[in-house]
Amino acid sequence: MFQTYKKKILGFYQDNRRMPSYSEIMKLTGFKSKNAVYKLIGKLVEAGVVSKDSEGRLIPEVIHGSIMRLTQPVSAGLGAEVQDEMIESLNLNEWLVENESKTYMVDVQGDSMKDAGIFDGDTVLVERTSNFKDGEIVVALMDDGYTIKYLRKKGNTMYLDPANTRYRPIHPTEDNRIELVAKVKAVIRKF
Repeated sequence: MFQTYKKKILGFYQDNRRMPSYSEIMKLTGFKSKNAVYKLIGKLVEAGVVSKDSEGRLIPEVIHGSIMRLTQPVSAGLGAEVQDEMIESLNLNEWLVENESKTYMVDVQGDSMKDAGIFDGDTVLVERTSNFKDGEIVVALMDDGYTIKYLRKKGNTMYLDPANTRYRPIHPTEDNRIELVAKVKAVIRKF
């Protein structure tokens, strides 16, 4: 039964992005008293599934792919007033990936998208789709290979627009077909 309760509680967390209250755990497990929930939480803490913060709130510990996230923004300008530190667990797959079977990572080579914040050596997270909108950053297949550019549409025509003034827009021709493959969802850069 312990594994079933654990799955229900962690499932609640994944669905709601927060841990359930004692009352909600009672409903999830069918327990009739908060004392039974208290004992279950003790076992979950002992097993390393959850922990408690300084105020006694539950924090998940074993959500696969999760990292801790500071909920207060960090100033990139002048220092900001420090408030009580609030931390939550964030699963990067849940945050960035809408359709896992259509999502993959691509390494970027070149500087044609530098003004969009995509640099040589970056990795982009892309999702295969057949639905593209004007202004999205896309991966396109051309006769000479793949490229990442802004998609621009004018009426029934479309072209690819770089984010670097050193490069010219790419218009489809009979000799240079353009097939839209995926749209860029995120940029990943290691320092």
